[in-house]
Amino acid sequence: MPTLRLDAAVADAFPDTLIALVVATGLRGHEPWPVTEAAVAGLEGDLAAGTWQPADETDPRIEAWHAAYRAFGTNPRRIRPSVDALGRRLAKRGALPRINPAVDSYNAVSVRHGLPAGAFDLDRVAGDIAIHYADGTERFTPLGEPGTVETPKPGEVVYSDASGVLTRHWNHRDADRTRVTEDSRRVVFLLETVQAARDGHLVKAAAEELRVLLLPHADATTVAYLDAAGRQAEV
Repeated sequence: MPTLRLDAAVADAFPDTLIALVVATGLRGHEPWPVTEAAVAGLEGDLAAGTWQPADETDPRIEAWHAAYRAFGTNPRRIRPSVDALGRRLAKRGALPRINPAVDSYNAVSVRHGLPAGAFDLDRVAGDIAIHYADGTERFTPLGEPGTVETPKPGEVVYSDASGVLTRHWNHRDADRTRVTEDSRRVVFLLETVQAARDGHLVKAAAEELRVLLLPHADATTVAYLDAAGRQAEV
């Protein structure tokens, strides 16, 4: 089993980090996921009715990630945290993108709770995963751009494994190699905050909500957490 580790330097710089790891095995991405479909449609309906709207950059949850991005040298209005970008897209278009059931599930949970979310296909991961500061030598191929290779700047927070970077700017964009598809069978889903004292309860509620969406379509699900006191977990 690979491990997922929060590097000590990142934990020291962001001591109130809390990351939920929701692992699903035996996923069945080709069957209907009616509860996920209803969850996505419900969000869109609430937005259309004016009874709910996604968090924007004036919301403390998004503000916290903007501050974190600035702290490691990324302009968050040019390169936005994933939940910020997804919420803006939803507010503008009135609909979430439909990718596949697993991705649609974590997108719905992400915007509902105002938390960045992502996922890796564990069968495409090479060795252990670390959340750490880039040193400027790593390579990254963005999701949907298999012919593109980028080099994160030194000091940028990234997820990486033995073969390269899996996510740039902490949670801005995932890699093409470990993307989640209908064929993915073992997946780790991530939900994050850098303000656990304030928003930790949201991370835990979101992790349980996501687990419930996944459970009918998986052989097993587990939930673990990373923080400054417990920086490593098996996935």
